[in-house]
Amino acid sequence: MPAVTGLPAPGGTSPDKERRGGLDRVLSFIERAGNALPNPIVLFAGLFALLAVVSTVLALAGVSVTVPGTDDTKSIGGLLTGEGLRWLLENLIPNFVTFPPIGAVLVLMMVVGLAEKTGLLETAMRATLARVPRAALPYAVAIIASQAHMMSDVGAIVLPPLAALVFKSAGRHPVAGLIGGFACVTAGYAAGFTIGSLDALYVGITQQAASVLPAAEGLHIHVLINYFFTAASSVVLGLLGGFLISRVLEPRLGTYHAAEGEEATGEDLALTRVQRKGLAVTCAVVGVYLAAVLALWLPPGAPLRGEGGAFVPSPVLTGVVPVLFGAFLLAGLTYGFTVKQLTGTEDVVTAMTDSVKNMSGYIVMMFFAAQVIAVFTWSNLGVLLAVKAAALFNSIGVTGFWAIIAFVLLASCLNLVILSGSALWSLVGPVFIPAFMLMDMSPALSQAAFRIGDSATGAITPMNPYLLLVLAMVREYEPEARLGTLISRLAIFVVPFLVVWLAILGIFYGLDLPLGPGAHIGVK
Repeated sequence: MPAVTGLPAPGGTSPDKERRGGLDRVLSFIERAGNALPNPIVLFAGLFALLAVVSTVLALAGVSVTVPGTDDTKSIGGLLTGEGLRWLLENLIPNFVTFPPIGAVLVLMMVVGLAEKTGLLETAMRATLARVPRAALPYAVAIIASQAHMMSDVGAIVLPPLAALVFKSAGRHPVAGLIGGFACVTAGYAAGFTIGSLDALYVGITQQAASVLPAAEGLHIHVLINYFFTAASSVVLGLLGGFLISRVLEPRLGTYHAAEGEEATGEDLALTRVQRKGLAVTCAVVGVYLAAVLALWLPPGAPLRGEGGAFVPSPVLTGVVPVLFGAFLLAGLTYGFTVKQLTGTEDVVTAMTDSVKNMSGYIVMMFFAAQVIAVFTWSNLGVLLAVKAAALFNSIGVTGFWAIIAFVLLASCLNLVILSGSALWSLVGPVFIPAFMLMDMSPALSQAAFRIGDSATGAITPMNPYLLLVLAMVREYEPEARLGTLISRLAIFVVPFLVVWLAILGIFYGLDLPLGPGAHIGVK
């Protein structure tokens, strides 16, 4: 598939083509389970109908719930009662248009899409990888892959073939770069010291789910609530990923034998003079912009300081999405016009419009997700389930970090069949965020735990739409490669990433370190 990957078909071969019966049976089960699930939109519509019935039955039964530690008793509201129907008619549209993730995600996708369509993101990756020493290549690929969520799904498409090409150019096995790059993009997807639409999506759902409890009023929930954790994680996971590529995956592949007459060169990775100029000008413009933002925030008495001159909370943190919008917009425009990918305002509008157009399925899904979360909140079912879940954890002795581990494992299993992070977080967040808050664990901690579960197993599920694309790329080098072969190699990364990432979160938890600016482990 040269047209898909941009790579030639070298005709090389590698060992490890054996199909594993046990693995195939597990994969078949996961695939059947995933295929049995309805489309996420249908899933949320069905859940909405279920909540309507359950809330009405509990309301008619006079069920109420008392939030532990308070005298606040909440009665369950029935959606199919007169009061519930009035509420729904008055709030159906506000539930959607005020749903926090919608605006932030669409705003960022407009400009991230602009940067991607002008070629800036791919050029930046090429420039980073082209001059990396041979021995450091696996680590460079893994660290870059751990930032890929900034580019949304583009990272899973662009980085693996680039990694294969740069490995081959350096005389290393291209399949190791290809598979290792994809594994680190997916298994470390929610890490990174870069900020993107994923962060806005997570925090919007987190904010909405936490609001069911009074304790949320004193919390500052913003896009950077996991920044310290994700930044540290991306460095550690990058080093771990590089080690696994270099010391585990590549030795298992053996020596790569190129096709007759084929030479490993770095020409395909080299940037043109125009690309180098575009990248340099873009870095200068964005650097000036970020320096201006910091100048308006850091000095004493600066206008973007918070109340009383505080760093946290401050307009920069609560308004980080507009700040990022400005950075990506300037970057995309500067690079696009410099390299002549953009020739006028019409090109800019088209690129940004196409990026939002591709989000149409997400918008429809978020409409139904917003209604589900709103019903959870209005009916007090979210509080009831949270109280019951917290009581269950306490009764079986699963408290503190053990509860976090249990939640991560649950999310990892669900991630095998519900690959959409927004869908999965919308399903589990409204229950577990308030449940953990009742156990004195902050929404920032719940979100950090979900990041781990939502990433670690994504590389090995047949539900991943990019898995077959990667298999096609692998077959350019190993024509006999099968899906089981690919997943057995990707599985090398799953458990180490899961264990190490949990250990990082355990260090933050044990030392009571903030997960982000103003985002502590506990609620109080």
